[in-house]
Amino acid sequence: MARIFLDGPANGSGDERFAAPAQPVNLSRRRFLLGSAGVATGALVLGFGIPVGPARAQGPAAPAPKALDVPAFLEIRPDNTVRFLSPFMEGGQGAFTAMAQIVGEELDMDPAVFEVEAAPAGKVFQVMFGGTMRITGGSMSVRTSYDTMRRLGASARAMLISAAAKRLGVGADTLTTEPGKVIHTASGRSLSYGELAEGALDMGVPEAGRISLKDPKNFRWIGKPVARIDMHAKSTGQAMYAIDSQVENMLQAAVQHAPRLGLQPGAIRNEAAVKAMPGVHSVHTLDGAVAVVAPYWWHARQAADALDVDWQDPGESADVRYMPADFATDAFTQHLSSQTGRGEEAESAGDSAAAFASAAKVVEGEFTSQYLHHAQLEPPSTLARFNADGSLDLWMPNQGPEIFQAAIAAKTGLAPEKINIHSPLLGGFFGRHFQYTWGNPYPHAIALAKATGRPVKVIWSREEEFLRDPMRPMAVVKFKGALDADGWPVGLDVVSVCEGPGEGIANKRGEKLDESALEGITAKSYAIPNRRIAQLFVKNPTTLAYWRSVGNSMNDFFYESFLDEMADAGGKDPYALRLKLLEGNKRLTTLLKAAVELSGGWKRGPFTAADGTRRARGIAMASPFGSEAAAVAEVSIQDGQVVVHDVWEAIDPGSIVNPAIVEAQVNSAVALGLSQVLVEGAEYEAGMPVARNFDAYQILRPEQMARVHVKIVESGAEMGGIGEPPLPAIPPAVANAVSVLTGKRVRVMPLSKESFEA
Repeated sequence: MARIFLDGPANGSGDERFAAPAQPVNLSRRRFLLGSAGVATGALVLGFGIPVGPARAQGPAAPAPKALDVPAFLEIRPDNTVRFLSPFMEGGQGAFTAMAQIVGEELDMDPAVFEVEAAPAGKVFQVMFGGTMRITGGSMSVRTSYDTMRRLGASARAMLISAAAKRLGVGADTLTTEPGKVIHTASGRSLSYGELAEGALDMGVPEAGRISLKDPKNFRWIGKPVARIDMHAKSTGQAMYAIDSQVENMLQAAVQHAPRLGLQPGAIRNEAAVKAMPGVHSVHTLDGAVAVVAPYWWHARQAADALDVDWQDPGESADVRYMPADFATDAFTQHLSSQTGRGEEAESAGDSAAAFASAAKVVEGEFTSQYLHHAQLEPPSTLARFNADGSLDLWMPNQGPEIFQAAIAAKTGLAPEKINIHSPLLGGFFGRHFQYTWGNPYPHAIALAKATGRPVKVIWSREEEFLRDPMRPMAVVKFKGALDADGWPVGLDVVSVCEGPGEGIANKRGEKLDESALEGITAKSYAIPNRRIAQLFVKNPTTLAYWRSVGNSMNDFFYESFLDEMADAGGKDPYALRLKLLEGNKRLTTLLKAAVELSGGWKRGPFTAADGTRRARGIAMASPFGSEAAAVAEVSIQDGQVVVHDVWEAIDPGSIVNPAIVEAQVNSAVALGLSQVLVEGAEYEAGMPVARNFDAYQILRPEQMARVHVKIVESGAEMGGIGEPPLPAIPPAVANAVSVLTGKRVRVMPLSKESFEA
């Protein structure tokens, strides 16, 4: 797993990083705190890690804080519904539904009656890694909070049983629950949770040692294909995204970025004419951009596009990631390829030099990956509003509210508690909505709201988004493999010439290697005894970012493709080679066999399909974010281009919460993996992206999507992620199949750059 997402405590042991936070406490006992939080009268509310100092527990005359001061909580309403503030964002991956399933399981409450919202920024919502962190990324939401959320639900259930025992005059041990109610079987009496909520208000939360969690064999909802709780709102147009946000007296703004990062606006040659355009409120100069504010966004967009700006070079001393006017991706690829250094070692084992010196055969290959846009459906936006009390409200797509709150506090000088981050649903994200210095519109929205004295919503058009979207890094990776006299791999030497996403985001080389730069090449389970894996750092002019499955998205393509090359060079079948190198690893051999069995048995080809097309299959594995994946892809060549007919993927996340969501995520990851390997690629010429919208930036078309077959394997290992792990095995499985079918090794993505013959 790439720990570049994480702060200090994330570098500890696995047990420490996944430790549960403090025991739940009963927020309802401080009822005066809850009125402004939208909590129903008589609701039972639980939260984690809440300070109980006398300043808050006393003084009825004290003003009730805003909702942002209320910690993470579960609210059981008198009408027998549940409101849950989720520490994690929902962007289509099913986090809200999973949270409702986990909490509802132990609470004994149907997830269908949950209303889930993203929690505001606040230390108490940092439920990951012992209460030190909160992000939606790295496929960590469910696996880092699973035990915590179960305890929350179990604690609420125990309190409701205690309240029922008091009300019915019976022992708590004589009561049981059914969904949404407590039952006294002996008398046939029952009380709904809503009826009991007020009676449980002043009860303390049971100590952790007194809380019993369900035996998994008795799970009612966990492990079941529970329907998505956000399905109805999304399918009826009621779901609200950041781009939909509105407040009273709001203006809207569009921007025109500098054509190359680092340039600054000078004179606006036609400012007076643009100010006279229909609907224009005002014209503004920003850091690296100009903007037009208007009541309607389309008027703002037309006027912003019309601005004729004298863009100024920042000068050599400017502290900015500068895009040169002569930057081109083809030339930069050649520059990376020409590097001859040995790099900084990230992993070594055995005696690599000796293995190559005594090798019966040495195999070499150089691989290249492309820059990629996130290309999420919803372009970035931010609505900013300064309030009379000096606070600042922001509605914005984000994957970590506290990260943005801290960055905005540093930028504005406001205290963090004065900055209220609202986190609507995400219209896709794939790593796009982290704190990227030059890749977020919130600085524009804040500056314009301050300048106009009114709330302002900034929306970046797709063209402006593609100009400032930070890229998935590209890399050139040089492989050498040593084979013994029997054709088995005994040595591996890898140098990745690249800049990792963490290094790109920081805009500097760190003291330690960026783990995400090499994940998918390092820490592989294949038993190759002698290894040296290194990174040769080369800074990119483009801004860089995390992308779905981060380094694994490209590095597993490199590694798994080269593994097939070594198999062929040694006269080995690639499936048999993997089984050999995984001997003794029950989890991975079981998974690999499951993928092959799902496909109907290993059939590498080439072979003739029933429709008369000549086809072949490829195989690959990946181990990202705590989960394991194995995939088989079947391809043919039509009109010189690759067609992927079927993908069979087995996924082992250890254990699961919702198989329907797992299957949906595998399908989604396969689509993105195919898009990456077949058609996607962000190219630059003269310091500018060639594609500024989807007319030129190709993504997978519906007719290019393969049939996807999914096998979920629950090995019982520690729970892993599911949003990203199914992706990395797809590109190499396709590339390996194409190599078999055409007799030509595939070492560059996307495949659409070449024309193939079967």
